[in-house]
Amino acid sequence: MRLLAGHGPRVAATLVPVLLALLHVAGVWRLPLLDRLDAWIYDARVRATMPGTPDPRIVIIDIDDASLQRVGQWPWRRDLLARLATELTGRQRVAALGFDIMFTEPDRKAGEELLRELRTLPAAAADAGLRTEIDRLAAAQDHDTAFARALAGTPAVLGFYFTPADAAPPAGRLPAPVLPPQADAQEAAGIARWHSFGASIPVLAEAAPAGFLNFFVDEDDDGVVRAVPMLARYAGAEGAAGYYESLALAVYRRAVQAPAPVLRFASSGASGARLASLVLTPAAGDTLALPVDPSASILVPYRGAAGPRGGAFRYVSAADVLAGRLAPGELAGRIVLVGASAPGLQDLRTTPVGAGYPGVEIHASVVSGLLDRRFLSVPADVHGYEAALVLLLGAGLAVGLTLLPALPAAAVAVLAAAAVLGASHLLHLRHGLVMPQAAALAMIALAFTLNMAWGYFVEARARRGLARLFGTYVPPQLVTRMLSNPGRYGMHAESKELTVLFCDMRGFTSMAEHMAPAELQALLNRVFSRLTEVIGRHDGTVDKYMGDCVMAFWGAPVEQPDHAALAVAAALEMAAAVQALDAEHRAAGLPGISVGIGLNTGVMSVGDMGSARRRSYTVIGDAVNLAARLEGLGEHYGVEIVAGERTRELAGAYLWQELDRVKVKGKERGVGIFTPLAPGAAAAAPALADELRQWQAVLHAYEARRWSEAEELLRPLRAAHEKKVLYRAYADRLASIRLQPPDTDWDGATRFERK
Repeated sequence: MRLLAGHGPRVAATLVPVLLALLHVAGVWRLPLLDRLDAWIYDARVRATMPGTPDPRIVIIDIDDASLQRVGQWPWRRDLLARLATELTGRQRVAALGFDIMFTEPDRKAGEELLRELRTLPAAAADAGLRTEIDRLAAAQDHDTAFARALAGTPAVLGFYFTPADAAPPAGRLPAPVLPPQADAQEAAGIARWHSFGASIPVLAEAAPAGFLNFFVDEDDDGVVRAVPMLARYAGAEGAAGYYESLALAVYRRAVQAPAPVLRFASSGASGARLASLVLTPAAGDTLALPVDPSASILVPYRGAAGPRGGAFRYVSAADVLAGRLAPGELAGRIVLVGASAPGLQDLRTTPVGAGYPGVEIHASVVSGLLDRRFLSVPADVHGYEAALVLLLGAGLAVGLTLLPALPAAAVAVLAAAAVLGASHLLHLRHGLVMPQAAALAMIALAFTLNMAWGYFVEARARRGLARLFGTYVPPQLVTRMLSNPGRYGMHAESKELTVLFCDMRGFTSMAEHMAPAELQALLNRVFSRLTEVIGRHDGTVDKYMGDCVMAFWGAPVEQPDHAALAVAAALEMAAAVQALDAEHRAAGLPGISVGIGLNTGVMSVGDMGSARRRSYTVIGDAVNLAARLEGLGEHYGVEIVAGERTRELAGAYLWQELDRVKVKGKERGVGIFTPLAPGAAAAAPALADELRQWQAVLHAYEARRWSEAEELLRPLRAAHEKKVLYRAYADRLASIRLQPPDTDWDGATRFERK
C-alpha cells in the first residue's frame, strides 16, 4: 500500500472499468456491445476448432437447384416423396430418415377432384361400373395416403414448427409428446413454451413421429444460429400438452434406438432446481448425459464449412435418388436427412461458420455431435467465474498499470488479455466449456486506456508543474524521484525537522572594492557554480543566493532520513572545493578566497512563501536563524564549518571537534557548536584521536572553572599545533579570565553580539 501512496485517483480511475464490467456480469447493466464481442469471439473460436473432417455416418439428400430443374418446382407431389422415402428406407436401408420439411397442407389433387366431379354426372350415376372405375382412379390419385404408406413402419421422422399463439392458428396434428408435463412445473421452467404450431396433416402425422425444426429459443439480435433447443413445451389448447423433441434429437434416438430422454436437474439453492442435462440411453453403448442450459438448448457443434463443397457431410442430389442412380445399399446404416440448399426455398441460415448455411446441415451437425459426444456448454456458475476473473485482473491492473511506465504497462495489459484468451481457449478445447471473455477483455483495454490517459493528461501535467516549481533549485536526481509520485509533493507550508546550510564568502567586501564588476561577477559565478554542484551531488535543495552567500537545506521536498549526514558531507566537500579554487586563484595572481559554513538541524517551516508578486520555496524558523549566526563564527575559531548540537547528534558517524558553548545574538540559551574533521571516528588517525581527547579534557576543566588545569592541559596542544586558531583563542581567553574572572552565574557560554 505504501507504493500506491499518492496514486489514489489514478487507481480509482483504473477501477472504474472493473465496476462497469461487474455491473455487466451481474446483469444490472447489460452492455450489448460486450454481448456482441463475446459472440464474435465465440464464432471465431468455433471456426478455428471445428474438426473439418467428413462424417461418413450422415448423408444429406439435397433438394438443390439441379433437382428443381429436373423434377419440377417445389413443393413436389407426395407420390414423388413416397418414391424417395421408399428408395431410402427400402433399397438403401438407411438407419434413420429425417425430413427437414413440413407437410402442413394436403397435396395438390387436381386429378382426384376432377374424377370426383365426373362421378356426379348423370351418366356415371346410371352406370355402376363407371362409378367403380372412377373411384379406383380417384384412390390412385391420393398421394398423401401413398406417402403415409411409404413412411409407415420405417425409421422416418417428419418435421413441424412451433409458433407463438398470435402468429397463426394451429395447423395439422401434433405427434404425441416425448415426455408428459413434469409433476413440478418449476423444474423445467426455463424450457420454452409454445401455444401454436404448424404440423403435418393427420394422415402423415399418424404414419411417422416428428421433431420440431425451431432453431432458436430466443433469437440473438444478430440472427446467428449458435444454439438450438433440444426440447420445447407445448401448452396450447390443441393437441397433447407436454415436452416435444427437436428433429435432430428424434433422428438420433431413432438411429441409436434410445428411449425418451430423462430430465436431470441440478440444485440451485433457494430458487429450486435447474435443468442440467438430458440423459439418453442408446440400445448399445454407454448412457449419454447431454449438457443443456436451463432452456434445454445446446450450442451447435459445427463440424465444418457449409454445403456440398464444405466437406463435413456427403450431399446427394434428391433427383439422383429418385432416378435410382445410387447403388443398392450404398447408404445402408447411414443417418439421412432430407433438406434444401436451393436459395429459392429459403432454408439458408447465418451461422458462426458463415452465411448461407443450409438449415438441414445444422440438424446434421447436432446429430454428428450427439454421435461423437462432442458438446460445447456454458457452465452454470459462469457468472461467478467471470466476476472473479474481472476482480482478480482489475486488482492486478490497478497496481501494475499505476506503478509501471507506459511500455511495461502495455506489456502487462497485453499479457493479461492473452491469459484470458488462452485460458478460455484451453477450457474450450479440453473440456468443451464456453467462457465469456468480453467483459474481462474490455475491462483490460479500458483500464489501460484510462490509466494511460490519466498518466498523460493528469500526472504528466502535474510532473511538468512540479519540474517547473522545483527544477531550478532541487537537484535533477531529486526531481526525478519526485516525478515518480508528484501527488506527494507540493508547495504548501509544513513544519518538519530539516538541516539548513549557510555558506558565505569571507572578505567579499574587500574583494569587491578592488575588483572590476565583471571580474567580481565571474568570480561569484565560478564559486557558486562549484558549490551548487556539490550541493546537488549530495541531494540538497538550493534555497537562494544572497549576495556572496548561498543557502541550502536537506530533508525537503523529498524525505531524507539522513539529511544531517548529507548536509555535513556537502559542507566538507564545499570547503575542499573552495580550497582548490583558492589555490587556482593564487596561482593565477588573483585574490585568495575562503568560505564560512554554518550548519544547523531543527524544526522549521518549509513551503511556498513570499508575496503575491514574488514567492519561493524556502525555510524559516529559529533553527534557520541559528544556522545563519553559526556561519559567522567559523572565522573566530579558525574553522570553515560550524555546526549545531542536533546536527552533530544526527551525523554521529563523523569525527567531530567541540568548539565552544555560545549565545548568539537574539538567543538567551547557550548552544554547543562543533566542527566536522573527518568522515568517520573509526578511521581517525591515532594522533588526531589523541589530540581530541586532550582537547576534551581542556574543555572539561574550562567548564568546571579550573583555569590553571585548563591552561596546563592546553599548553602541549598549542605547542604541537602552533597555527591552530582554536587553541590560541582559548589561551587568550584563559589569560583574560585570570585578570577578570567571570561572574558566579557564568554558565560556560560565550556571548556573541554581532551577527
